[in-house]
Amino acid sequence: MLKFIENINGEINGVVWGIFGLILLIGTGIIVTCCTKFFQISRLGTWWKNTIGSMFSKEVMKHRKEKGTISPFQALCTALAATVGTGNIAGVAAAICIGGAGAVFWMWVAAFFGMMTNYAENALGIYFRRKNSEGEWSGGAMYYLQDGLGAKKGCKWIGKTLAVLFCIFAMLASFGIGSMGQVNKIVLNIADAFDVSSLSSITVFGNVSLYNLILGAIIMLLTAVITLGGVKRIANVAEKIVPFMVVLFVLGSLVIIGVNYNAILPAFKAIFVHAFAPKAVVGGGLGAIIIAMTNGFKRGVFSNEAGLGSSVMVHSNSSVKEPVKQGMWGIFEVFADTMVVCTMTALVTLTSGVVNYNESMANVESATLVGNAFNSVFSWGGFGSKFIAIAMFLFAFTTVLGWSHYGSKAWEYLFGAKTTFIFRIIHVCTIIFGAVLTSSLAWDISDTFNGLMMIPNLIGVLVMLPLVIKLTKNYVDRKVKKKDVEPILSYDADIQAEAAEAVANGEE
Repeated sequence: MLKFIENINGEINGVVWGIFGLILLIGTGIIVTCCTKFFQISRLGTWWKNTIGSMFSKEVMKHRKEKGTISPFQALCTALAATVGTGNIAGVAAAICIGGAGAVFWMWVAAFFGMMTNYAENALGIYFRRKNSEGEWSGGAMYYLQDGLGAKKGCKWIGKTLAVLFCIFAMLASFGIGSMGQVNKIVLNIADAFDVSSLSSITVFGNVSLYNLILGAIIMLLTAVITLGGVKRIANVAEKIVPFMVVLFVLGSLVIIGVNYNAILPAFKAIFVHAFAPKAVVGGGLGAIIIAMTNGFKRGVFSNEAGLGSSVMVHSNSSVKEPVKQGMWGIFEVFADTMVVCTMTALVTLTSGVVNYNESMANVESATLVGNAFNSVFSWGGFGSKFIAIAMFLFAFTTVLGWSHYGSKAWEYLFGAKTTFIFRIIHVCTIIFGAVLTSSLAWDISDTFNGLMMIPNLIGVLVMLPLVIKLTKNYVDRKVKKKDVEPILSYDADIQAEAAEAVANGEE
């Protein structure tokens, strides 16, 4: 049965992450980038000033009293909680092992164009959001598919069908990438770095380690306490953990890279050379370049989720009134996730000497690669691998929290806001399965559902691209060029009027 599922999943995965999926993904990013006149570069000062440059301002940091409404900083942290996960450590290492050092270059390319895909998603998310029956903001790809694409002539049922499919795939992905897959990595790393032989030597239910089962139960309890409290509690936890874990990991990485400073330039050379000539690593010719490119693109998206339409569901809970402003937080999200955290992982791996990136790495164990790299400097008592185990726990655990919100929003669209507690309970229960899984099938299925989410979302982004251009031009005219034009803030007349009044009073 498992073999049958594996074969079916392999066929679907080959389509969604094959040439079709990659052209759709990268093509959308390129089109949005060109149509917005390379906004991530041409308006670098604008989006930098409105994101990291305003990080400590009252409007960005202040907690909101409105039900289901969170600050822009909390929205960013919750989105990063879901994106900065095991993909940033194990995923990057796996991409390098399979696609060689050149995969890192293609990861950067995917992130560069993914910045604008994420920008478009989040701008559309704010524009098409609405209050649900509980008085909370609800937004996401399903709404711009339903009310954006669906408003086009003859497209009502197409938009609705794609919205439903997106939600189904999002819920299934939340059980894979957002629960079982993450918890599986947490448990394996913690059990390896902090082994308790008196528990790990005992097996239950066949060959399941009692230690793994206990770790899974603890994670399940922690998740339940947080996620059953809704988006505000998730955001409160995320804004405390995410900055800490990212800064800690980057500082640790900088130490490794600093110690091995002589290997920095050769590592960068390998990244650029192997991106186009990876013959020594994964074979020769065009096929080798495609392997490096595919793994870079796939792991880049797996890490930053640009194009999946997932983080839109939490960005839409932001108190921000301006669609473009929240879109700029989407640019920064991809920048922080891939250009900073993933690059740190890649440089740690390539400069530490734990692999020879000029030779085939097909037999290298990617799961322990980064831990070995940290152990090469922090060697006393295996501190390096323990540090990575803790980092993996924080990264993966916060991903579980973020995806719980994503899945609950997809459930809400299908079954109503009053029943979302049912989804959260189901999501919590799936955690225990992740603790006892030994197969890689869960990760392969997660990849597939990620790709299936991507297809309806990117169709929606491409169809609504003229609106994204219009929103961008309107914002630049008002805020940069200081023209006296009416703001465009929402598809709904009542929300538009309320938001416009707030913007006129200095609330963005």
